[in-house]
Amino acid sequence: MIIRSTDHGFQHPLASEITAQGAYLGRRAWMQRLALGAGGAALAGWASRDALAQAAGTARPNRLAALPAVRSGVPGAQTMEKTTGYADASTYNNFYEFGTDKSDPAAHAHTLKTRPWTVSVEGLVNKPRTYGIDDLLKLAPMEERIYRLRCVEGWSMVIPWVGFSLAELIRQVEPQGSAKYVEFVTLADRETMPGVRSSVLLWPYVEGLRMDEARHPLTLLAFGMYGEVLPNQNGAPVRLVVPWKYGFKSGKSLVKIRFVEKEPKTAWNIAAPQEYGFYSNVNPDVPHPRWSQATERRLGDEGGLFAKRRKTERFNGYEAQVGQLYAGMDLKKFY
Repeated sequence: MIIRSTDHGFQHPLASEITAQGAYLGRRAWMQRLALGAGGAALAGWASRDALAQAAGTARPNRLAALPAVRSGVPGAQTMEKTTGYADASTYNNFYEFGTDKSDPAAHAHTLKTRPWTVSVEGLVNKPRTYGIDDLLKLAPMEERIYRLRCVEGWSMVIPWVGFSLAELIRQVEPQGSAKYVEFVTLADRETMPGVRSSVLLWPYVEGLRMDEARHPLTLLAFGMYGEVLPNQNGAPVRLVVPWKYGFKSGKSLVKIRFVEKEPKTAWNIAAPQEYGFYSNVNPDVPHPRWSQATERRLGDEGGLFAKRRKTERFNGYEAQVGQLYAGMDLKKFY
């Protein structure tokens, strides 16, 4: 649970408190035969990745509606790392609208009503529009993207998302030249979201990106994970995923996207500006004021509470794809 500290910040749970929930379903032999039969290093590499994914529980869990997708060709969109099991990814997360404990979203998010659902796009655009969720689902072809997710608290996952680049939506609405930032507003419903009745954050939850960050091909508008529509607790029916930033930058259950000229005031920056900056790019060289960011604990790693910590990579391992966005900037200022 996160509580206010004496300096008006927040006390996060220790990464060592994470409990693994391994679920192993193997298809290694079949994938190896596929690789050998087709030949080629690329196919063998994908077969190996898919075998690891299946072993970690990436296979469609058959709990929610299927959301078919093609494998993304966007550079950086397909990490070869072992994916986190669905059970872990869907039961251990932050979604304060449903409570501050990691288990609260899975326990309480069944109250969320995801249909009907609309997302309004407004502000400095030539073609403002309110999209129904079915309109958004048909806006562009669905892609599977396997991204690392790094929480500011020091834990991480690898998740297969389903969605398309936010840039597809941005092109549709035609931003004006004066639009420098994109603001994302999430649902804040006191009736279905018990956490909104608390004062832990200023509601609704708001996040933002610079325009070039929002247009980057890796910035994902996500509608699903593990081959199915998003579980409520993971941000259904549509959320943002920005893999090179700390997870709190990726707003869940979006209801509004606004194009603005000035940097948006974001939820965590308002709550604790000394601890949460606007950019919040993953950077092992810049510690949080109260803990190091140099290492992380991967959810589901063998050893559970005693698993060896991994070294954190700058930009969460996406520096080759996004580092140029911050050329000439002092990254130490943008925790």
